[in-house]
Amino acid sequence: MLSLYRSQVMSLSKTSIKSFSKSFNKPLNTQVSRFSSTAKSNSITSFPKEHPFAFQLLVSTGKTCAADIMVQVVAERKKFDEIDWKRNGVFVLFGFAYLGGFQYWLMINKYRQWFPTMDRFGKLSFAEKLKDTAGILDAAKMVVFDVVVHLPMMYFPTYYTVKEAVNNESYNPIDWAKDGVTKYAGNMKEDLTAMIKLWGPSDCIQFVLPTHIRMPFRHMVSFFWTAYVSFTRGAVEEEVEKAE
Repeated sequence: MLSLYRSQVMSLSKTSIKSFSKSFNKPLNTQVSRFSSTAKSNSITSFPKEHPFAFQLLVSTGKTCAADIMVQVVAERKKFDEIDWKRNGVFVLFGFAYLGGFQYWLMINKYRQWFPTMDRFGKLSFAEKLKDTAGILDAAKMVVFDVVVHLPMMYFPTYYTVKEAVNNESYNPIDWAKDGVTKYAGNMKEDLTAMIKLWGPSDCIQFVLPTHIRMPFRHMVSFFWTAYVSFTRGAVEEEVEKAE
């Protein structure tokens, strides 16, 4: 009798322990899973802020690659196996080196030196920005520098030179630069008018944003600008116009 009683007690104890273990481990596992998921989410969302240069470089390079492929497939009506990958590689290089590299150096590193309120102004709320006269003046100066100095005197000459590097039969970089600048001079009025219409308003937004998302924002606008040029002129022109 005593032996039977002990057997029942041991069986009941084992059942209780297993039940408790399951009820304890289930929420613990759920919490660990949720914590892991949250950590991954935070890691992804914090990457642009913790690594702003690398993030915008990825955006710039990927955007330029995608924009050129879209121009070739949609505007020039090429099949995917007819895509000129050499040409695409040149524009990927342009997006990586100039748009992602030089522009970041100019608009983040140099602007930070020239316009000392940049970082502080970018962190303010919109209501606080409206009261910050010094920050507004520096933001206005950034816009003016971009549309008066950077785009007409740096970006467009570089863009036309890269374009000539793709299309020109010469292998001489001096010929690329000479022919590119000549074509830029011929298209200057049209190019600068379009530039002011798009990049003027866009810059007014870009230079009040937090610093770490300014360049990704610019690259997104740049993609839609390339799409606009492709759809309006790419299909009818033998040489597809590509701008920032």
